[in-house]
Amino acid sequence: MKKIVIFASGSGTNAENIVLYFKKIEDAKVIYIFSNNANAKVIERAKKLNIPSEVFSKEDFNRDKVLQKLNNLQPNLIILAGFLLKFPQNCVAAFPNKIINIHPALLPKYGGKGMFGMNVHRAVVENNEPETGITIHYVNENYDEGNIIFQKSVPLSGNETPEDIAAKVYKLEKKWFPKIIENILKSKI
Repeated sequence: MKKIVIFASGSGTNAENIVLYFKKIEDAKVIYIFSNNANAKVIERAKKLNIPSEVFSKEDFNRDKVLQKLNNLQPNLIILAGFLLKFPQNCVAAFPNKIINIHPALLPKYGGKGMFGMNVHRAVVENNEPETGITIHYVNENYDEGNIIFQKSVPLSGNETPEDIAAKVYKLEKKWFPKIIENILKSKI
């Protein structure tokens, strides 16, 4: 059984989508959800889905407490699904090519510190981009700079609001993120 651990900071819609997808897959499942935000809706979603979850502080993250827990869980893959903290170097080193993130733009455009959620979509509108999309990539020591695994684009008409773009991007995330996770797990036998 392949084990998936998810990190999320917000509403948890991607986390829930991943959990539900893998409930239908026999050889992989989400075993744990971490959040750095005690008020995140992802914690409520985890409870409803019967997935153990834990809230941790930035200090816990940087002082190896989270790494110790990950070492005990021994996940095959760690998924960042709307997770806003930079992953510490010690965690990246302990799980090389086992941590993936989804970004709501076509990297390398609109990546880096502070570029998440509506910040990204506003930047896409302000720059009159003809398209946007998602990027699924490995996590390294820098924001949004790990090797790209998958990208999918969606055309823009130029009349979209950031909210319109967010809805288009979320459709891509919902469709592709679980499938790409499954493909990665199958390739890491």
